[in-house]
Amino acid sequence: MPLSDKSRGTGAAVELDALDRRILNRLQDGLPIVEAPFAVVAQELEIEEQMLLERLNDLRESGVLSRFGPMYHAERLGGGLTLAAMSIPEIYFNAVAEEVNAFAEVAHNYRREHRLNMWFVLATETPERIGDVIAAIEAATGYPVYNMPKQEEFHVRLHLPV
Repeated sequence: MPLSDKSRGTGAAVELDALDRRILNRLQDGLPIVEAPFAVVAQELEIEEQMLLERLNDLRESGVLSRFGPMYHAERLGGGLTLAAMSIPEIYFNAVAEEVNAFAEVAHNYRREHRLNMWFVLATETPERIGDVIAAIEAATGYPVYNMPKQEEFHVRLHLPV
């Protein structure tokens, strides 16, 4: 089943072979906390570590993976984290998304079928920086940003079998 390469905006399909699928499914369960985590995962997958690393690089370059890295709890590290939303006219959506995504503090950005049709997460070095980044996004785009800080935290494990 081809995956659409939407991260690069080409619309081109990328074919995943059985090994790519095994890699993606395995890595969604996390990496072991050991000196050589990729070597351990490669051994589990019965491939060489170098092949695993090359496949991951290929998946990143093709746009199948837009990000591969650890998830940090920003607030426990002294940072700020919030969910934000904007109401963007459809004709300007892609251009505004590019402007918003240019901010290093934007963790991800996605479209919703709602009056507030653009949603993204901001992660900053300090909680006080959230307001500064929101103001900068508003200045860059000309649209208001609705800040929706978390009221309560829930942990939901998400695994997307491929």
